[in-house]
Amino acid sequence: MRILSGIRPTGRVHIGHFVGVFENWLKLQENNDTFFFVADWHALTTNFEDTSTLKEYTKELMKTFMAVGLNKSTLFVQSAIKEHAELMLLLSMVTPVSWLERVPTYKEMKQQIADRDLSNSGFLMYPVLQAADILIYKADGVPVGEDQVYHVELTREIARRFNYIFKREVFPEPKELLSKVPKMLGTDGRKMSKSYGNTIPLITTENEMSKMILPMITDPARKRKTDPGNPEICPVWDYHKAFGTTDNPEETQWVMEGCTQAKIGCIDCKKLLLKHMVERLSPIWERYDKITDDDVSETLEEGNAKASSIAKQTMEEARNAIGLMY
Repeated sequence: MRILSGIRPTGRVHIGHFVGVFENWLKLQENNDTFFFVADWHALTTNFEDTSTLKEYTKELMKTFMAVGLNKSTLFVQSAIKEHAELMLLLSMVTPVSWLERVPTYKEMKQQIADRDLSNSGFLMYPVLQAADILIYKADGVPVGEDQVYHVELTREIARRFNYIFKREVFPEPKELLSKVPKMLGTDGRKMSKSYGNTIPLITTENEMSKMILPMITDPARKRKTDPGNPEICPVWDYHKAFGTTDNPEETQWVMEGCTQAKIGCIDCKKLLLKHMVERLSPIWERYDKITDDDVSETLEEGNAKASSIAKQTMEEARNAIGLMY
């Protein structure tokens, strides 16, 4: 299958991205033709008023793609492939406004991001740009969480409408590839979000990570070490599941009995978690530190060229179907 997905460069990548996105991408690249991109145009839909860090975050995100091991995938930056914008324009001609206004995340984001101006037409049109991102590469599958399923459904509707109106089967209808995303709450027990300031950066150091992990909110019933707790309602236990503690029966028993019978303190539990996180992430940190700007430029040159070649061919088909002279 040809697989496509992207991430917006709106801040530092955090642990939630690693567990919920990158680990899935790494599995998908093994037996599929995978394309992963930095969605810098999408970042403008909600962050157009301050683009001072856009280039920096774009490079940092691409460097992270490389560090986590996506070396079997085509990696590129959205704005380098101008055909995304051209296809978005053409698709917008056949996409009813009512389809966009009913997108569930449209109203949700307007309510949640009340401190920013989201009255721009780009914000309303971002599902069409997403459709263009997917259809320009004729992707068969798009890895998404449950909150993004509707966007893939809308992409299918747009592809179907385009093919019907212009009587050419230009675009295949992509399928959503639902991945089970582990629950990873922030350090304060709320949803992990940059706006809450409770994220744990993926690229960091053992010392900095310990400063974030050790003070994490745990089971509120454990006010003292002698109070028994329940791992299943503790945010730290979800991290244990994600980073391998539960793969070890002895460690699992140690945490479960230690917590429920108040044999260990929360700090003891977090130190075990920190050990597993460092073991898993330190190779990524080491690779990240060794990647140079030249390495990033070389990867982008190769990835952008491959993406561009496919996008140009698809656009030629789309223009011919519509009947455009150029």
